[in-house]
Amino acid sequence: MALAEGWFIKKGEDLLCTLKSAASEEERDEAIYTFIEWMESRDSLSIPEFDSNLEWLNCKNSLFFKDQLHGKLCVLDFFTYCCINCIHILPDLEALEHLHSEKDGLVILGVHSAKFENEKSSTNVLSAVLRYDIRHPVVNDSEAKLWHSLSVQCWPTLVVVSPEGKILLSLVGEGHRDPLLQFVGTALKYYKQRGKVKDHSIGMSLVKDTLPQTRLSFPGKVSMDKSGERLFVADTGHHRILVISKEGIILNAIGGGENFEAGFVDGSFQEARFHSPQGIAIEQEIIYIADTENHAIRQIDLEKGMVTTVAGNGKQGSDKEGGNTRTSQSISSPWDVLIGPPPGPANAEDGDVRDVLYIAMAGTHQIWALYVKDSTWLKGSSQVKGTCLRFAGSGAEENRNNSYPHKAAFAQPSGISLAKEKPFRCLFVADSESSSIRTVDVARGATKALVGADRDPTNLFAFGDQDGKGVDVKLQHPLGVAWNPLTQRLYVADSYNHKIKVIDPAKKTCETLLGSGKPGLSSEQGGVQFDEPGGLCVSPDGQTLYVADTNNHAVRVIDLKTLLVSQLNIVEHSKLSKDRAVAGESNKVSAVAKRLTSKRTPITRKEPIHVTGGSCLEVKLGISLPEGCYLTKGVTSPWQVMTFKLQEDEEVIQEVFKLEPSSGIIGEGSFQALCKVQVPEVDLEPKTIMRIEAVIYFCEPSGTCRMEGLVYEVPLRQTSGDGEKQLQISHVCKL
Repeated sequence: MALAEGWFIKKGEDLLCTLKSAASEEERDEAIYTFIEWMESRDSLSIPEFDSNLEWLNCKNSLFFKDQLHGKLCVLDFFTYCCINCIHILPDLEALEHLHSEKDGLVILGVHSAKFENEKSSTNVLSAVLRYDIRHPVVNDSEAKLWHSLSVQCWPTLVVVSPEGKILLSLVGEGHRDPLLQFVGTALKYYKQRGKVKDHSIGMSLVKDTLPQTRLSFPGKVSMDKSGERLFVADTGHHRILVISKEGIILNAIGGGENFEAGFVDGSFQEARFHSPQGIAIEQEIIYIADTENHAIRQIDLEKGMVTTVAGNGKQGSDKEGGNTRTSQSISSPWDVLIGPPPGPANAEDGDVRDVLYIAMAGTHQIWALYVKDSTWLKGSSQVKGTCLRFAGSGAEENRNNSYPHKAAFAQPSGISLAKEKPFRCLFVADSESSSIRTVDVARGATKALVGADRDPTNLFAFGDQDGKGVDVKLQHPLGVAWNPLTQRLYVADSYNHKIKVIDPAKKTCETLLGSGKPGLSSEQGGVQFDEPGGLCVSPDGQTLYVADTNNHAVRVIDLKTLLVSQLNIVEHSKLSKDRAVAGESNKVSAVAKRLTSKRTPITRKEPIHVTGGSCLEVKLGISLPEGCYLTKGVTSPWQVMTFKLQEDEEVIQEVFKLEPSSGIIGEGSFQALCKVQVPEVDLEPKTIMRIEAVIYFCEPSGTCRMEGLVYEVPLRQTSGDGEKQLQISHVCKL
């Protein structure tokens, strides 16, 4: 049976019209009852069974309609994790989960049916499940077999299946929240009255509950101020913005609270709440944030310590024109932002004018403008401060270029950067769903192709991994761009190819800068790896590229001269040392130690070792796996070493120690970590401790995969004699 058959589509459309016009709940219930009875009378509506070899997430075992799902009303969500429309319906499914539980007889199943090659990997699907906090079972149907069996036409598509496996209803696209809630609620009543609903458990097990906490969680974007001293990181999965020194010390954590809560709240840094923030634009001490899943633009005033909303109202909008001011203007999934001159030929000549916040509006496939000052607009007109309106893009999801800005079309623009220098004077746009980089002329709004995509504006499947020129270049869902005015090169986060690429816009050429094309966290020359990098920025001196390496939960640092790559060691909290302040010394930041592993991971405490000031201690961690087991492919097993002292019930990092490197990943070949610790010449604090941690992901020969955290602590004691030169920790993982 195909969802694309005319009678099935018409029957569903008729029901939606009836529900919309119904004057009472009784009328709606009667219409749904009649609809279900008619659908149940059809013999050809049975749902095909899932293949037995598919990988499942958020549940303990594979699920089948004739087994665990029998007796459950199922809502199948056919989605692909790159799709903004699929992201938009997740709140609808969450609302459904809050109304009806598994015990009530409802099961929501995500059926991941990939668009991009990169999305076929279960590891990458798992990252998306965690990133979007999906709390229902998800099956990775990597070859989209069920999709093709049912003739599903687009993402997202919801399919409601009866407790006995009959297909009842299909809802295509977004915007069906009310009829979905109405239909499911009434269908549950219908089948309960007939004794067909069961309250058994299907074996739910959320992956997020088994993973250790990380310093960052899926960072989406990164930006740097003009001084080059402060980095601003969208800690997207933790729903907060971090202000970090270039050395990695957190200066401010804005939003999220102690439990990393999502929300939509203005107020102080402690009170404020964001929901999966992405793009960041800096104007002195005012920071603008694309608060993506709140469908809002937020403003952070660093001097006042306050967060306010300057556009959007927390609800997804469908307006594709705009023109209202502040919170009266609804918007949809802003993904990136930048400050620049207002549109118009005269303004393009003066690149220092910064009156407009340009927005990559992924939700409506457009580029918008928010006026932060009264200023000019196209064709000699003007706009007042607070006005938010479309700049370019019709709202159709296409890769269409045009000299008229409102006739052009984008496909989920997700990254934006400004080149104010001649001869460019344009916005560079990472148009993710067309897998291309586009330009928008600031003077007139004309849109042109730069690299990638296809000549056919409706073909959004022209992706790949190919360096070259113009349309011959192939990218895969790029999410970020960063302009280097000193070299006049554009850097691209080619996200699904796990690479950083560089474009010469004058020649329209694109080549790989770094990245093996395989996901990972290696920084070794010749084998550098990233994992779906989402954002990047160039330092003011043009020498350093910072990368939000999203699925690695890290900020990577690239020296653009040597192409050496390192990971920024971010310290979670900072405070002024009371002891130093009392003693009259300068207020030096003391960083509180942050665990790599879960706090529930047991600590193995070793005997103290004695070290000599000025010496080098070589710390080796060796890992042994049970016979036949192997490290999980495509998943990194991180380790870290730190030294800290106990101070007022807090573990404060001892920055006088130099650790090279302080963190890394366990390699398949060596199964070990090596860290060289330079012991300071000064006297050690009496309660100095070294902590060695790792999180090991490994699989049994049967294919069952496991995660094991380990923590070792070794007190350090100073001696004037010969101290230890080496510390060996050997750990055996257990089944």
